[in-house]
Amino acid sequence: MDVKIEASWKEVLNEEFGKPYFLQIVQFLKDEKAAGKTIYPPGSLIFNAFNTTPFDKVKVVIIGQDPYHGPGQAHGLSFSVPNGVAPPPSLVNIFKELKTDLGMPIPSHGNLTHWAEQGVLLLNASLTVRANEPMSHSKIGWAQFTDAAIKKISEKKSHVVFLLWGKFAQEKQLLIDGIKHLLLKAAHPSPFSVERGFYGCKHFSKTNEYLEQHHIEMIDWKV
Repeated sequence: MDVKIEASWKEVLNEEFGKPYFLQIVQFLKDEKAAGKTIYPPGSLIFNAFNTTPFDKVKVVIIGQDPYHGPGQAHGLSFSVPNGVAPPPSLVNIFKELKTDLGMPIPSHGNLTHWAEQGVLLLNASLTVRANEPMSHSKIGWAQFTDAAIKKISEKKSHVVFLLWGKFAQEKQLLIDGIKHLLLKAAHPSPFSVERGFYGCKHFSKTNEYLEQHHIEMIDWKV
């Protein structure tokens, strides 16, 4: 099967595309569509995180759990929404921390493509979801694929910053070499947990301090 994914990722993850679990994902999505289910994000954006942030450019990884499941929200970048779509609560809280940490004004939109283009891989553990059914595709094999991507970053790169927000993302630290990479952990920015250590985590300034220490161009966090 020909997966439309950016060339450096296609090379790094090449062996995954022929594995039985990946072929099962493809068949599952075809079956869902045949059954009239609405899937988010649209097919052309399923690999948007990889296509916007080539493997060679990855400096930072932000791990999300599941694409947004409302109409028009998901565009293949974790936490991000397209222009014209109101930022969801977790993203609003991310922007509040950004303002506290770096003094940046709260943006009028929630499109994080500018981050992705600079090397921030906005990776959801599941790359698809059924409309209005959160976590509906979390058991179809995506985690095996995205775990493979995280492992490859850990193995083949150095001095990448992993932002692990919430318990789910923090479980991924088992895949990452914490000696040659920086793991920053905090509560999830969701309204249910943001007061438990996301506010005040200063992950954006800490990321840039680490990148600068290793002579890597810092991220311009404005959206």
